[in-house]
Formats: sequence, C-alpha cells, structure tokens
Amino acid sequence: MAKQTLAIVLSVFNEEKNITASLQSAKFADEIIVVDHGSTDTTVEKAKKFTKHIFVQENDPIAIDYQKNYGFEKATTDWILSLDADERIPEDLQKEILHMLETHSDTINGYWIPRKNIIFNKWIEHSLWWPDYQLRLFRKGKARFPKKSVHTSLEIDGATEKFQSGLLHENYQSISQYMRKMNDIYTENEALTFMEKNPHFQWQDMIRLPVKDFCKTFFLQKGYKDGVHGLALSILQAIYTELIVLKAWEKQGFPDKTDTNFLNNIQTEVKKNEAEVKYWFLSSMLDHTKSPLKKILYRVRRKNEQTKTVR
Repeated sequence: MAKQTLAIVLSVFNEEKNITASLQSAKFADEIIVVDHGSTDTTVEKAKKFTKHIFVQENDPIAIDYQKNYGFEKATTDWILSLDADERIPEDLQKEILHMLETHSDTINGYWIPRKNIIFNKWIEHSLWWPDYQLRLFRKGKARFPKKSVHTSLEIDGATEKFQSGLLHENYQSISQYMRKMNDIYTENEALTFMEKNPHFQWQDMIRLPVKDFCKTFFLQKGYKDGVHGLALSILQAIYTELIVLKAWEKQGFPDKTDTNFLNNIQTEVKKNEAEVKYWFLSSMLDHTKSPLKKILYRVRRKNEQTKTVR
C-alpha cells in the first residue's frame, strides 16, 4: 500500500508568539499551508521560514472555523490536518499520523485526536478539558466546517476513528486572556443560540444555569481533581454561562420581571441551588470514601438535598 501525503493547514491572525513552535512541529508534513487573516505583527514573516504556501483572507472573527475551509481547498495532498497556531504536534502523535498514512484504511475518512490543554501553566486532566477530542485529521474533500458561529466541529462524510496520542494545546495563559475571549467572541454568539432555545426570558436562569454549569464541571466531570486550577476553571465556566444569560437578556431589551414577591422568590431559588451544590458535593464525597458507615450517611444526606431541589 502506497504511503499517502499530508498537508497541515493553519489559519492565523497576529500569532507571532505561537507560530514558530506550531510550524516547527508541523515540519514532518508533505505540505504546510498558512492562511493569514490580516496580521499586523510578524506572523507572516515567521511563517515564511517554514513554507511558501501562504495565502491571505479577510478576517471574520464570527466565522473563525468556517474560514478554515479556504485553506483546506488549497491543499494538494491526500490528507489534511487542521492545526491552530497555539497547538503543537508532539513526536508520539507525529509517529501515529505517519503510521496511519502508511497503513490507512479505505473505509476511514477522519480521525479524532485528544488534546492536552495547558491552562494557567498546568495540564488540565479532568472536566471538559481532557481528553477534549477534536476531529482534525481527514481525507481531503471529505470534511468541512459548517457556516455557523465560532468553535463549530468539522462535518465529515464517512467513518471515523480515534488516535491515542494527543495534540498539545497552549491554551489560556492568563485570566485576562480568558475573560477577553469569553466576552468579545464566544458569549456573543452563544447568547444568540440561547435565545433561539429560550425565547422567553426567565430571571431564574441568572442563578440556576451558572450553578448547574459549576456543578457539572467541578463535581460531575471531576474538575476538583485538578485542585485550585479545577476550581478556578469551574468558576470561570459559571461566569461564562452567566454572561450568556445576561447578554440574551440584553438582546431581548432588558425585560423587567420584578414583582412584590421578588425577594422571596430569589430566596427560594437560592435555596434550591444551594441544595443542588450540596447534593453534588455529597455525591463526590460518596465516591471517595471507603467507609461503609460514611457511605450510608452520605446517601441519606444526599437524598435529603435531592428532595429540596425538586420542591
């Protein structure tokens, strides 16, 4: 079976801090394609050291992923790997990709690759951050990004498999960077999606949904196993959800739902959510303890909290 060829495609905008390390890890590919979206720093100059296949496309921050299709069309290889400038391809993943190119199956058109997210100087090994599978490697002409808002997934024709080795993602390096992306890009689009699913504003969502997201990330997805980093990211996830709800409220014209019982209603909602936090905390403690007596105690207490949440 003849070895098939690979192009690694990047879409970039002002990535002078990341582009060199990313392209250095991509040197094993048969072809490197860089699409620049109007960078005003030294991104393009640094990219020229690795490839002559550099194209220019107008930047559209609302359709970041959809614009990547343009770079895919420029590839002349059998396979394409979509790579972001803040991602690296470690040696073990390179070997797995090269092995696939030599032994590829005609029935598989794409591969999901796990991604190691480095956030605030630490590899986050739990919650939504790991294994964080990304569909990135695909047979040319068999996958594309849909024309939707930011951070969509590739749509692929045919069967897929998963790789064992992972991408290295130099993700958020500061709280300011996290908050800036959260406010300027992600929540604006998420608010529109939220409005489509929830056309009638409910003030309870301002309390209920951030709490649910915190519990999901910190307890259910075991973010607590990442320690302080896990706690911080779970709080930021709750803030992210809060911003989505508030921006949806704003886009609906700030409807006023206040009544004479508003304070009492707030108290009722807070108690429900307090009970939910306690329920998930007790569930986590139940998973950790080895004592049969403590397990019984935690189950009883959890049952009580569960009753409170449904009242």
